[in-house]
Amino acid sequence: MEPPVFEEFEPAGDCDCPGCAHRRRVLAYAPAGGAVAHPAAFRPLVVAAAASAVVAAQAAPALAAPRTVERPGAPGVPADDEPATPQGPRAPLYGPVGRPADPVDPSIPATTRAITRADIIERARRWVDQKVPYSVTAFWSDGYRQDCSGYVSMAWNLPGNEWTGSLGQYAERIGKGELQPGDVLLFHNASDPYGGSHVVLFGGWADDARTTYVAYEQTRPNTLQRTTPYAYWSNSAGYVPYRYKGVTGGTAGAEGVGAATQARAPFPGVDRFGPGANNPHVTELGRLLVERGGARFYATGPGPRWTDADRAALRAFQQAQGWQGDAADGLPGLLTWELLLTGGGRDIPAAEDAHGVPGYPGRAAFRTDAVNDHVTRLGQQLVRKGFGRHYATGPGPRWSEADRRNVEEFQRAQGWRGGAADGLPGPETWRRLFS
Repeated sequence: MEPPVFEEFEPAGDCDCPGCAHRRRVLAYAPAGGAVAHPAAFRPLVVAAAASAVVAAQAAPALAAPRTVERPGAPGVPADDEPATPQGPRAPLYGPVGRPADPVDPSIPATTRAITRADIIERARRWVDQKVPYSVTAFWSDGYRQDCSGYVSMAWNLPGNEWTGSLGQYAERIGKGELQPGDVLLFHNASDPYGGSHVVLFGGWADDARTTYVAYEQTRPNTLQRTTPYAYWSNSAGYVPYRYKGVTGGTAGAEGVGAATQARAPFPGVDRFGPGANNPHVTELGRLLVERGGARFYATGPGPRWTDADRAALRAFQQAQGWQGDAADGLPGLLTWELLLTGGGRDIPAAEDAHGVPGYPGRAAFRTDAVNDHVTRLGQQLVRKGFGRHYATGPGPRWSEADRRNVEEFQRAQGWRGGAADGLPGPETWRRLFS
């Protein structure tokens, strides 16, 4: 038997096969001048003389009209278009001149870059704000491909454009109860990996029952942030939660989002905050802000009545995440609430007083396994004061037993005993240490 002949071809412009019809739909959303490869570009066509008569005799199946199904949060979305998110293959980043870097070498191990959950969400929001068009062939100005897997590659700050078949090597599989902002829900369809797979970024739970969540995803016609049923609109059973291996913040020294959400109320909604609000949610918000370094904004309280102190403290927390403009308006949204609940993101930076003493960041900065700049600053000041003998290495940003023992020696040097010398820095320890 003669071996089959493999060739690639460009079909006629009026070809009415399902693949070409799909291609024309993709072109409708591609940037001007963008080219979308025919499905045959991803896989060879077997051309055999014996089969040509059979192929010619078969008529292309008629395309059914899209079936519209009303869904919660997405009324009028054609069911056949979910998820209509074809993806491109694994590829390098594109440079400013529109040319790729060196080809991706599959033998090179995946490398991760450290990134906080707040930074992942912030990067994801950029494409939402810019309404980046969906495309399997186009690359945005940051070098990432404008499809679902390119979007997650961008949000995780990966060194190249991955696809649903390779994203898993940068992540670890987790359970539904462990999901936190910045994790993903991945569906890799092995039977049709380029046409049936999809991946979305998890932004936080939208309800107490965990039946819906905020999803950041690259889909038609452009990047979206929307409330989505768990795990997705279709193929729900195939979606698997994953966590990026390089993520920092929100895990060390803090409860997971599952435990925190069970122990505390879910986001109550924006209408429970702002001028005129008076309810227990305002008290809880203020308490969380005090734990994250916002104590200096409150002369009294916090309490149930919304005040300018609440808004100023919350704005400082949002700005600490690098948010600006409307994203740092001093009013809580779902992501702000999740970060405060789970200990994710950055703490409010300490402000120096008139004598140059940095403001006390709060006891939460020095709890077991806490990781932040306040711990580093404390350790460095202990060394300057001559109380650093318990450091074998460092000091560093992770709170350790060495930090506690050095603080205890400093406290005892002040003449304190018992519970006053427990090695945990309070406001007076902090003031004396930095005076």
